[in-house]
Amino acid sequence: MQTRRATIKLALASAVAGSGAGAGAAARQAPASDGRRTCPALGQSFRPAWPHGIEGQRKADMGDGRYLNPILAGDYPDPSVLKDGDDYYMTHSSFDAAPGLLIWHSRDLVNWRPLGPALAKPLGTVFAVDIAKHGDRYFIYIPFMKAPWSPPLASFANIYVIHAPSMEGPWSDPIDLGIGELIDPGHVVGEDGHRYLFFNGGKRVRLTADGLATAGPVETAYQAWHYPDDWITEAWSPEGPKLFRRGPWFYLVNAVGGTSGPATGHMVAVARSRSINGPWENCPHNPIVRAASDADPWWSRGHATVVEGPGGRWFMVYHGYENGYLTLGRQTLLEPIEWTADGWFRATGGDLSRPLAKPGGQALPHGLAHSDDFAADGLGRLWSLYASAPSDSARVQVSGNSLALAAKGSSPQDATVLTQQVGDCAYAIEVDVELQGETQGGLLLFFDDRLFLGMGIDGRRMISYRGGKPTYWQEPAPPTRRLHMRITNERQVVTFYYSLDGQAWTRHGVRSYVEGYNANTLDNLLSLRPALFAAGKGQVVFRAFRYRALPDPA
Repeated sequence: MQTRRATIKLALASAVAGSGAGAGAAARQAPASDGRRTCPALGQSFRPAWPHGIEGQRKADMGDGRYLNPILAGDYPDPSVLKDGDDYYMTHSSFDAAPGLLIWHSRDLVNWRPLGPALAKPLGTVFAVDIAKHGDRYFIYIPFMKAPWSPPLASFANIYVIHAPSMEGPWSDPIDLGIGELIDPGHVVGEDGHRYLFFNGGKRVRLTADGLATAGPVETAYQAWHYPDDWITEAWSPEGPKLFRRGPWFYLVNAVGGTSGPATGHMVAVARSRSINGPWENCPHNPIVRAASDADPWWSRGHATVVEGPGGRWFMVYHGYENGYLTLGRQTLLEPIEWTADGWFRATGGDLSRPLAKPGGQALPHGLAHSDDFAADGLGRLWSLYASAPSDSARVQVSGNSLALAAKGSSPQDATVLTQQVGDCAYAIEVDVELQGETQGGLLLFFDDRLFLGMGIDGRRMISYRGGKPTYWQEPAPPTRRLHMRITNERQVVTFYYSLDGQAWTRHGVRSYVEGYNANTLDNLLSLRPALFAAGKGQVVFRAFRYRALPDPA
């Protein structure tokens, strides 16, 4: 059976016109306080409360030797983690973002600082990768999925590799390994000294010594553990193999059960062998991790990397959906494990809604500010182009504390769209928008080209979007070529505001409830995130983008 993700087909939707008059909106100033959200999981009597960091963003480190998941809030799925001495490096599936593969650095597995993107010009949709170090070089093995904007690719799925002398780069251009129709590469060195890549569906290929080509055919190497057929999952879908060696054993950690779907679907299973060539023995207490029901605080937990933390304690890093906030995508979680006398390991974190003991190690400054004065180019670190050909990076120009987006298309569905990831359950975003030429531009919450909401202006009117199309309830905003826009997302209730001077704000007449803007609605593994867009001819200039997390209601 193919994985759920291998069935994803990206298609540009046609623009849909809408009309209608919105109700007159009363002028009202949006809340200006800074703070944090507790994001209680549905059905949970315990309300987790995160410390707040930059701009009131929630963070994991509680400052008292404990942490509270997620370690990276927001859509950071399929984590691949490399331990390199006292340093840890992590990256995630970047899908249709360009540049892609933002590298994160940590020394305690809890606090992470962004370094920069490893993939300047993606060749397709980027699925789950693997980071490896061999000798004195670093490698990232990448599945590129064919997309409408891709340059020619041989197959629907294509395995490439990039390499660098340091995790901070410079990274090579992608090198084609000539492997098609497989995803989720996992790198390992066998007891024979040879390098291998394992893939979804139990496949494997041997690599050359330099890791830049194959040294044999793709072959079947293992049979993933299969759960009882009456379990409620999305699909069996064995994927995400991550391999490591400890003592006399090789361990192969798999994800099974589907990537999204029911809360109880995705899970972590493990097998082991004394040889890289097998036979592989499945753990007698599989699955290692699985949500018990839809009352759990974290759903669809899976795709784990097992890593030794500071001080010799071991952990799993994997992703999961936050109960009640699937719109945030699959967030990065950290769970301790313990080794048993018979050489297996068990997860010990429980339901992950309560604080856990930190691994130890040095705490680096965590996260990054989402606000942007556009004094420097944040492309790939803070902002990413959505579903754009490699040449489209030229559409983004930053200078003089402004960002200019060269327009294309006719609406947000086919425009130049710039997005960034956020991880708070309540937040406000704001930006100054100016049109240059026959353009439309504005501020959105954007899931993909089929599902988004927000505001645009074209010099004659405001166009209001909901459900991925112009809404029938159009706001009677004044005609203008420059407008300040604000969107608040307060526990999935979204409100628009606009202002001619950035001081006196008018609330849009329509609010939206966005709980359904998630992967299970559209079968696309993304998240609802802030976005800027430019459609038409000419360009749209953006200034003073602001972000702040909003506090819990009293």
